[in-house]
Amino acid sequence: MNAEPERKFGVVVVGVGRAGSVRMRDLQNPHPSSAFLNLIGFVSRRELGSIDGVQQISLEDALSSQEVEVAYICTESSSHEDYIRQFLNAGKHVLVEYPMTLSSAAARGLWELAEQKGKVLHEEHVELLMEEFAFLKKEVVGKDLLKGSLLFTAGPLEEERFGFPAFSGISRLTWLVSLFGELSLVSATLEQRKEDQYMKMSVCLETENKSPLSWIEEKGPGLKRNRYLSFHFKSGSLENVPNVGVNKNIFLKDQNIFVQKLLGQFSEKELAAEKKRILHCLGLAEEIQKHCCPEK
Repeated sequence: MNAEPERKFGVVVVGVGRAGSVRMRDLQNPHPSSAFLNLIGFVSRRELGSIDGVQQISLEDALSSQEVEVAYICTESSSHEDYIRQFLNAGKHVLVEYPMTLSSAAARGLWELAEQKGKVLHEEHVELLMEEFAFLKKEVVGKDLLKGSLLFTAGPLEEERFGFPAFSGISRLTWLVSLFGELSLVSATLEQRKEDQYMKMSVCLETENKSPLSWIEEKGPGLKRNRYLSFHFKSGSLENVPNVGVNKNIFLKDQNIFVQKLLGQFSEKELAAEKKRILHCLGLAEEIQKHCCPEK
């Protein structure tokens, strides 16, 4: 990727909230991966006109433009599936913020569509590019897990826009799967007080070696965004992550991965392993939702 690009891929950013704004900033700054990309414009439901000299364009124009070859989908999770399908059908490569869909069947269908169209479909997972995850990965390697837990707290989140907590919190599930391998669901419960904007999802998982892992998502007013973890191994314990430094440019690191895929620099084996992990996590999230909400 250090070579001078022979061509640039025209990009449109769909959704200019927090993630979309960071994506636009990275695309406009001089980075090795940004040299392969040309920001054409952005799509938003709001009438914004332009942002930092970048013009707003309609969804129809983004889909039909020959100049646009890549779409970054940075909208709320409930709209991801529809946008991905539209852009793939229009012959565009797609980068989407996690979770790519709110069902594993939909994700499988979109991947099949991407393969039919010969396009890259990339789901962002910046949590795997964090310094804390790099620390944990080194800490757990070669160790036998006895039991573990991961609790995440945060303010309220609208389920209608961001999906059931197992989907909106899929980055935590992705951490557990990436650290300990494929997991199976033992039980899951959901405590909810909608009038108080409070919810607590408690999930019991187990590794292939039958070691128990608990995952709790707790959200409500006054709860600070925090992650608490505890892993017990045969050779000792790990209680929370020390301060391992600032997470710099994690969205840019994700963009670097996406550009490598555009340039065909990922092996089929790497792509298949990533797809398997993503579908496993989406499948688990769906199973958790069915356990918590059997009537849905």
